[in-house]
Amino acid sequence: MRVHAFSTDDALSDHDATGLVAALRSGQVSVPEVVEAAIARTERVDAQLGAVAHAAYDRARAEAQHPRGGWFAGVPTFVKDNCDVAGMPTQHGTDAFTAAPATADGDFARMYLATGLIPLGKTQLSEFGFSGAADHVRLGPVRSPWSTDHYAGASSAGSAALVAAGAVPIAHANDGGGSIRIPAAVNGLVGLKPTRGRLAQDTMMRDMPVRIVSDGVLTRSVRDTAAFYREAEKVWRNPLLAPVGDVTRPSRARLRIGVVTSGIGRACSPEVRELTLRTAALLEDLGHQVDEIDNPVPASFPDHFVRFWSMLALVIVRRGRKDFGPSWDAGRLDNLTLGLARHAARNLHKQPFSIAVLRASARIAARHRASYDITLTPTLATETPLVGHLRPDQDYDEVMDRLMDWVAFTPLQNATGEPAVSLPLATTAAGLPQGMMLGAGAGREARLLGLAYELEEAVGWPRIQGSGQAA
Repeated sequence: MRVHAFSTDDALSDHDATGLVAALRSGQVSVPEVVEAAIARTERVDAQLGAVAHAAYDRARAEAQHPRGGWFAGVPTFVKDNCDVAGMPTQHGTDAFTAAPATADGDFARMYLATGLIPLGKTQLSEFGFSGAADHVRLGPVRSPWSTDHYAGASSAGSAALVAAGAVPIAHANDGGGSIRIPAAVNGLVGLKPTRGRLAQDTMMRDMPVRIVSDGVLTRSVRDTAAFYREAEKVWRNPLLAPVGDVTRPSRARLRIGVVTSGIGRACSPEVRELTLRTAALLEDLGHQVDEIDNPVPASFPDHFVRFWSMLALVIVRRGRKDFGPSWDAGRLDNLTLGLARHAARNLHKQPFSIAVLRASARIAARHRASYDITLTPTLATETPLVGHLRPDQDYDEVMDRLMDWVAFTPLQNATGEPAVSLPLATTAAGLPQGMMLGAGAGREARLLGLAYELEEAVGWPRIQGSGQAA
């Protein structure tokens, strides 16, 4: 069953964020009307989706009366619940402690909200973002609005579900192993993981030995994603990276594209491989040079990535009381978090080597970029799992094996720091979105956006409003 709240009878209508900005500036709608419509839509769909972690509707209504400036002034949004927003708790998707309201915006939220966006609250994630599915032992899963029998995908699932269902046109996401791109892929959205250091980040993300996490947004159109990066770098810009700039149209450049359908250590399903090759044929028809190639990454890469990933869990388990206060109770963590921590503890002597391997992956990527401007892969190796498949109270080894089968492509760019975008270019036989991922060299977001515009213009994106049920 599809669930959405799209309607032509309220202030949001079918607008993406850019269209909503135009409607607001023309006086067609007012900010209070838009915010009220977004709240009503969220309340209409969330009982079926489980996407909202914390509602701040009264705050949003108050801000709508006197919205801050910025290009997105008055556009409603949500922030993922691992990013501090003043006055809202940051619960990190866990029952292991009780969060007090944050006293100040984190560095990312400060930049994000300075663009004019109005937060309606926080969105649900997997515990500390560790799982590829936001499934909570007590609260249950975040479900895809395209099919409530399926996961909404990865730790940014709550944000993705609300954007895909039409509750808001844009929402915050972040990506430490694919959590911008994975939920974009399974919800028919545009999800760009930027180059490492492209946007302002909170201290927790900046202090990692390998900065695998990047913040960004989930949207329903390429122009919204491009507008966000244009506006964000007006607020905060990394001087070490060339600006993304104002990308508004397809690029005319014909590119060398390497197509990879073998995941890192795991194969993709026959259907996903076929859908990827169809996307490759589309790119070739558009005049790009397309070659099918072997995956340039060693098969051992996932072992090193999981070892580093698990170390993050171990740090949380051992520092929990210090970092999260006296309410901390490690016994309330889920099996996946505890299993990752045990894995890290058993392999601490191997951690320096794994960190070195992840850092060295940038050199592999640089060699690959000498031959190819863009790499096309499926975003995910298999079709979207049914709810329950990745439940975090199952045996750790079984859940990890299932995660690795599904998430076999996205972690590479977290290690290399390169940008990659998932686009809703394919649909499975079951009628579900299956994203395709385009990766580029560091600092090449503009190239990805130009190609994304071209593909959007060529085929368009599927619309959840096309069939199914309005909530």
